Amino acid sequence: MRKTLLATAIAGVISTFALPMAAQAEEAASPHTFTGNFTLASEYLYRGIAQTRGKPAIQGGFDYSHSSGFYIGTWASNITWISDANTGASAGIEIDVYGGYKGAINSDWGYDVGVLTYNYPGTGKPSGAAKPDTTEVYAALSYKWLTLKYSHSTTSLFGFVKTPGTGTEKTKGSGYLELNATYDLGNGWGVTGHAGHQKVKGYSDASYSDYKVGVTKDVGFGVVGLAVSGTNAKDSCGGVVGTTADSTNPYCLVMNTSPAIPTLVAKPAQC
Repeated sequence: MRKTLLATAIAGVISTFALPMAAQAEEAASPHTFTGNFTLASEYLYRGIAQTRGKPAIQGGFDYSHSSGFYIGTWASNITWISDANTGASAGIEIDVYGGYKGAINSDWGYDVGVLTYNYPGTGKPSGAAKPDTTEVYAALSYKWLTLKYSHSTTSLFGFVKTPGTGTEKTKGSGYLELNATYDLGNGWGVTGHAGHQKVKGYSDASYSDYKVGVTKDVGFGVVGLAVSGTNAKDSCGGVVGTTADSTNPYCLVMNTSPAIPTLVAKPAQC
C-alpha cells in the first residue's frame, strides 16, 4: 500500500511541474518536444523474463522528438539478474539509449525504425562474448491499435554465447518478433495485449515465447495498470536462491512465474 501512495505522490509532482512548460511549448509551436516518464512496478519483466527476481522496480526516462519524425531517448531501471547469475557481480541498473525515426504512411498505418543499446554499468560482470551489454536494431509497422515489431541483435544477446559452458562465439543475429495491441475503451480505460518469440542464435534452449494481457486506467496524474504475463522459457530450477543455471535451463535464476504485474506510470512531462 505504501508503494502505491509513493508512486501517486511522485507522479503528481512530475505532472504538475510539467504544466507551465507544456503551455509555453504549445504557444511557441516548437518542432522540438521533450517528454519524461516515471514508473513504479511490482516487478520488472522484459520479454516475459523477470529482471528483478520478484522485487519492485523504479523506472524512468527522458525523450526528445522532432516534428520531422526523428527521436532519441534514454530509460533506466533497477535490475538484479546479473548479480543473481554471477557471484561477485555488482550491476544493479540498466540504462538504455535509443534513437530512430518514425512516421505515418496514412491515417491508419505508421512505421518506426531505430537502434537500441542496453547498458549495464558495474563490476564483476562477464566479459568478451558473454558481456551482457547488448545492441539491437529494430523496425516496426503499426495499423491503428496494432503494432508488429522485429528486433535484431548486432552483439551477443544479453550475455548468451553459443555452446553454453564451453563456447565463446557470440549470439549475434538473435531476433525478437512481437505483436502488441493497445485498445482505448473510453473513459480512461484501456486493454493491452502482447505476444512475442525470442530466438537466440546458436542456443536453442534459450529461445522461448511469451505473452501478456492487461488493463489500464488513466487516473489523471498517471496511468495504473494490471497485467498477467507468461512464458515457456526453460527455468525448471524454480528460481531458488543458490541454484545454478545449466545449459538446458538458462533462465532458472530469474523466477519467471509472475501472475499479476501492477504498475503505475506517470504521464509524460512536456517541457
